Amino acid sequence: MSDRLSTEISQATETEIRWRGQDLMTDILGKRDFAETMYLLLTGRFPESWERKILDACLVTLMEHGLTPHAIVSRLVADSNPDQVQVAMAAGLTCVGDVFAGTMEGAGRLLQEGLAAEDRAGWCDETAAAYRRARLPLPGFGHPLHKPDDPRSPRLFALARDAGAPGSAIDLLEQFGAAVDAAYGRHLTINATGAIAALLLEIGVAPSIMRAIAVTSRAAGLTAHIAEDQRTRSGRRIWTLVENEFAYTGE
Repeated sequence: MSDRLSTEISQATETEIRWRGQDLMTDILGKRDFAETMYLLLTGRFPESWERKILDACLVTLMEHGLTPHAIVSRLVADSNPDQVQVAMAAGLTCVGDVFAGTMEGAGRLLQEGLAAEDRAGWCDETAAAYRRARLPLPGFGHPLHKPDDPRSPRLFALARDAGAPGSAIDLLEQFGAAVDAAYGRHLTINATGAIAALLLEIGVAPSIMRAIAVTSRAAGLTAHIAEDQRTRSGRRIWTLVENEFAYTGE
């Protein structure tokens, strides 16, 4: 085995650019869309039609969700660095994590564990009860705004099934959702990140890289927020509003 550093992703020469063995000019440009090419770079192959539809739906779903911390941070940083849009975008993307937009990783790991269980129904009941006893946040469930259900989740499930997904991860998540409701004694919605975790498992994306899909998606939405801030200078107004809302309580 060679000790030489290597990559399978891309190579450029004086006359050509190849990504995963595909010629950028003849095999990709004008023939493949963003989702297909992203899947190629990630997995080493172009997706099947149903896989492309699912990845595209996941990328679109989390692209924009209003004045979330991601958008607010990006607008504030854009005001401080008006000529460095990449800094504002990078700052906003750091908010994709265990609380906002990035919880598909935890949900994906849970579902992966459930899919490996011999008794999936038993796993659902035991796992839901364990989270309830420990009072731990349940990744992929709950939403501060969308009640009683996140409208994105059933739509994503329907799109994936119509596209031809095998459905094992989706079926398990719905089964787990019923067990969660029973364990908690109330209904907890399966949120969009939970649904996306199931869809990404359906197309072979590992939980460890799922959050990167959310980062890619949200970057597009932040582009719009920064463009709007360039016109409205909202970042400066947000700063002033927050400053005026805080009361000094020191001696």
